[in-house]
Parts: sequence; C-alpha cells; structure tokens
Amino acid sequence: MSLFELGDPGPLTSPSLIVALDGWVDAGSAATTAATLIAAGGQVVVTFDADRVFDYRARRPTLDIVDGRLTELDWPEFRIRLVRAGGRDLLVLVAPEPDYRWPSLAGAVSEAAGALGVREWISLGAIPAAVPHTRPVPILGTASRPGLLRGDIRPGPSGLLRVPAALISVLEMRAAADGIDSVGYFAQVPHYVSGPYPAAALELLAAVERHLGIELDRGQLGEEADQLRTRLDAATSVDDNTRAYVERLESMVDEERLPAGDELISEIEQFLRDQGTEGRPRA
Repeated sequence: MSLFELGDPGPLTSPSLIVALDGWVDAGSAATTAATLIAAGGQVVVTFDADRVFDYRARRPTLDIVDGRLTELDWPEFRIRLVRAGGRDLLVLVAPEPDYRWPSLAGAVSEAAGALGVREWISLGAIPAAVPHTRPVPILGTASRPGLLRGDIRPGPSGLLRVPAALISVLEMRAAADGIDSVGYFAQVPHYVSGPYPAAALELLAAVERHLGIELDRGQLGEEADQLRTRLDAATSVDDNTRAYVERLESMVDEERLPAGDELISEIEQFLRDQGTEGRPRA
C-alpha cells in the first residue's frame, strides 16, 4: 500500500522541493518558520498517510472545546504544497517529524518528488551552536556534490561529525541517491537562547533567495528579530558572566573560527537535554 496520494498540479517546470521538519534540527523553530512562510497559501499536491507515520500519543492532535462541547480536532499532517514564487514552481514540505517508517517514508517522498519532476532538493534546518546573538547568523551547508551551494556558504564542519540522525537528513540522502541534486542550509542558533529565533529564520529565507535567485515574503520576521535582539541585549547586559561569555563568542566569530565537530556535538547534546525546559539566556 502506497504511503502517499498524488494530486494533479498540472504541468510543472523543474520545480525545487524545499523541506523543513520540526525536531532537534529545527533549533529556534527557524527552519519550519521559514518554510511555513514560503508555503503559505499553497495548493496541497501530495498527502502522506499520517496514520502510518505518526505516534498520536507522542504527538497528540489538538482538541478544541467550546462551551463544554468537543468541536474540532487538528491532526498532524505530512503534505507537500505547491506555490509560485519569483516566477518559479516551488514544492514545500513543512511538517512535524514523523515517528515511524523512516526508510519507507524516505522512499515514498523521493518517489513523489520524481513523479512531480523535482530536479533540486533544498533542506532547511537549524542547529544549536556556540555563536553570539550579536553577530549575523552563520549558515552551514551540505551538498550531494561539489558546486551546488550558492552564495557565501561553506560546507561543513570539516572532518567527521557524528550526531543523532534526523529524518530530514534521511530524506535528503535518499533523494540524492535517486539522482536529485540536493543541498542543505543549516542556521546556527545561539545555544543559550530558547524559544523561536526569527533571526535564523530570516537568514534561511535569504539562503533560499540566493540559491533560487528570487525574492520571498518575510512577513513580520524582521520586527520580531529586532525585538528579540533588544531583549537579549538587555538580559546579557545585567550579568557580568553572561556578558563576558557573549564577548568570547564574538571574538571567535570575528576570527572566523568555524566550530569543530566535537564543539557542535557538545552543543547539540546540551540542546537535546534542555528540550521541554523553561529557557532563558544562560552562560
């Protein structure tokens, strides 16, 4: 039984598929925020069987109760939408990260991409890192072959980095194995910040714009990023230890030091430990 149902979007011209899933490779909700903006108003063209890939006890549907009456359930969905941006066809998959059947789901997503004529895959993600909020958000890139990344994006980090896998990477690897040129743009989010980080979402949108040569709607992200920057500046200014730590991170960035693999692993492990806890700037 197929894991997906394919609609009829009409003729598409070499569409790009942009993918962002929540989970640990969505620090600050940056990737899903960016992809949701891109997908806004899009037509659903592929629907995957949510009952076969989600654990509803781990990711419960949202229930609306109005005046004591059960009125509506909002179930998690895994869908691909079609939008037009900058004169281009864009397919966007932005969804919760499913719990089950990752290998089968990767095959199904790649099959659907092939049926829609996708020739280019763009993963969006965000990872916790030892970077300061006072500097532009760094972006790390992945590519299925050299020369695919665009703009001033470095592949990296150099050397071996072994981390817990996320589904988005499983999907990207399967797409590349099936002959789809694949890249990933991953924002580095200050590890001492919890909650949404709009500055990283903005930078991911900029990476997509540079990659595709188009302009995208950025919504209210600019204002939200400015407001959060003001709050973080105020929070760090009142604590000498935190201010000194941020200054040390600034010097690392100014010296153009890319994080080593073990540094990223340390930040990722800390991020995973902190999931679900109350967050505030910490040193």
